[in-house]
Amino acid sequence: MVVGDLRVQQIERKDGRRSWTIVWPEGRVHTEADRFLRVHDGSGTQRTYAYLLVDHLRWLERECLALDAVQLRDLERYMGIVGAEVRMPLGEPWRVGKRPYGRAALSTAAACRKGFYLHQSSLGINDELGKKLDRSRLPSRVDRRRSFLGHVKNALHTNPLAPKGPHRRHPKMLPDGARERLLATVNAARDRLVVTWLADGGLRIGELCGLHLVDLHLRENAACNECRTPHVHICHRPVNPNRAEAKTKHPWQMEHGTITGGLIKRVSPAMVHSYFEYVTTEYPRGAGHGMLLVQLHGADAGQPWAPVGARRMLGRAGKRAGLGLVKPHAFRHTFTSAVLDAADGNLLIARDAGGWASAAMVDEVYGHVDVHDPVFDAALRTVWGEAK
Repeated sequence: MVVGDLRVQQIERKDGRRSWTIVWPEGRVHTEADRFLRVHDGSGTQRTYAYLLVDHLRWLERECLALDAVQLRDLERYMGIVGAEVRMPLGEPWRVGKRPYGRAALSTAAACRKGFYLHQSSLGINDELGKKLDRSRLPSRVDRRRSFLGHVKNALHTNPLAPKGPHRRHPKMLPDGARERLLATVNAARDRLVVTWLADGGLRIGELCGLHLVDLHLRENAACNECRTPHVHICHRPVNPNRAEAKTKHPWQMEHGTITGGLIKRVSPAMVHSYFEYVTTEYPRGAGHGMLLVQLHGADAGQPWAPVGARRMLGRAGKRAGLGLVKPHAFRHTFTSAVLDAADGNLLIARDAGGWASAAMVDEVYGHVDVHDPVFDAALRTVWGEAK
């Protein structure tokens, strides 16, 4: 057995959906990994866990460790190796040329390891390790605020493999004036729509590229009767031809040609204007797929535009505008921070405007003060005894 021969295999379903599993070199399915990944079938988590798990299984092969012999100390050692900034001999044989995991990747990897071994424990494999991983702790005040019926919770699960220390670093924002410089740089109406909708809507790139024309209710008092002002319905569709998926999975349905449900997000007048400019000048009349964003050139002109194409367009435009590499998620960070500031720190407004999972997440990532704010400055000077 050569270390690294285990690989992730993508499976195309007849209904257009995709799944991921892990196979041996000869194509035989890794039974234990496949059973665990099936638990997450139909979600983006399955793909992420597959690539994180295959790295761990390669390490087990290198260490000659069977699943029923793995101990908590082995998992702690593995997490330390993949997150190490300084390469030691332990990390080379199965991770040649790979960068160490950052904090976010370590947190996801810890959740994957715990879930995998708890699943094995539920099947009667390595029950001792399962008991050590299945720990709980007392909920904090933040935990109680975050959870539904949090006031009645007396215990929360914890992960001994999770990294310690500060949870999140401050996200990377767009440079000042980036929107205007990008709009002046791009040439197509479609690309101006992308910049405008990312900037004013705080959309994820998968949400934007996954929009269908029926999702857009861009007039007052639309037929859905769910929002009086112009808005869009972000609907999770795992079978989009361009494979763009919304991260959120709010229930939605179509009745008599009208979309209801999903994640409802209001749109600005600039977003409406950019939409009509794009549809009246560049959108192909014969497009039968019904998706909003299409390719404009090449053999696949008129076909749905994939998120990777939008990312590359923004990257090229950012370099031409002198902004460096522009990533779609920077628009979302900038949007949420701007809404939070404009709402005087109201976390609920920022949460709903950006479609975040919880107000606590917004508080943790974006809840900061401007060190040059007059109120902040006055508070410090009062403490220092310099108040006027």
